[in-house]
Amino acid sequence: MGWVRTIIDEIVGLFVDDVSLVAAILVWLAAAFAAARLHLLAADILGPVLFAGLAAIFIENTLRRARK
Repeated sequence: MGWVRTIIDEIVGLFVDDVSLVAAILVWLAAAFAAARLHLLAADILGPVLFAGLAAIFIENTLRRARK
């Protein structure tokens, strides 16, 4: 049954290379969704805030990977 685990790990590895990047994106999307549902941000502000947060996450991840 070890070969099944290996296959699953390889398939997941095709889509998820950096778990911390995926976690940060999911947390940011959940926060943006919650802010939209609770009307904490105006609708015209939500798009730029979502973009800025995702851009910051990608920049941080790129800089961290470049240092390795």
